[in-house]
Amino acid sequence: MIADPVRRRRRRYSDGMSSPPRRGSPRDAAGAARSSSRNAGPARAAPAPRTPRRTSEEVSAGGIALRSSEGVTEAALIGRLTRGGRLEWCLPKGHLEGSETAREAAVREIAEETGIIGEVVASLGSIDYWFSVAGRRVHKTVHHYLVRATGGSLTVEHDPDAEAVEAAWVPLADLEQRLAYANERRIAAAAAALLADGR
Repeated sequence: MIADPVRRRRRRYSDGMSSPPRRGSPRDAAGAARSSSRNAGPARAAPAPRTPRRTSEEVSAGGIALRSSEGVTEAALIGRLTRGGRLEWCLPKGHLEGSETAREAAVREIAEETGIIGEVVASLGSIDYWFSVAGRRVHKTVHHYLVRATGGSLTVEHDPDAEAVEAAWVPLADLEQRLAYANERRIAAAAAALLADGR
């Protein structure tokens, strides 16, 4: 009796056919798509788009009120408490109100926060910075002026916002060490330069 020849198991491909697909054929493309689908893993949800933060513009004005006392030029500064309770010295300034100009606002803010009445002599330039509050970004510009003291006396009692807790006359030469913020120290340097030019 002659034995039957050994039957070879014929390979079955992913599409059920017994012959391999030709490269580039529709069968080849379909198989690649199925393989890619199996290896891709679970679909990931697209990240939620970020909500743009609101921005706004604010304008303030203030400056350096100067007097001469026994041959020493002094500037009126205010002291404010930080959240940590530390006293920091800065220039008086505040928002413009109604239709007033920056020069008018500077004179008013100096009078309210220091008690000193004065008149504008020159512009000292502007500073600007960004900060965040109540979920929005604020771009603030502060215009500074050199002001000559003509009257009044040091007091913080007239500050409507009660932010200033102290006021003091400080020699102009000491502002570099006394002022808490670098941008205000630059304003003080500009004032010293104007005075050195004889203004």
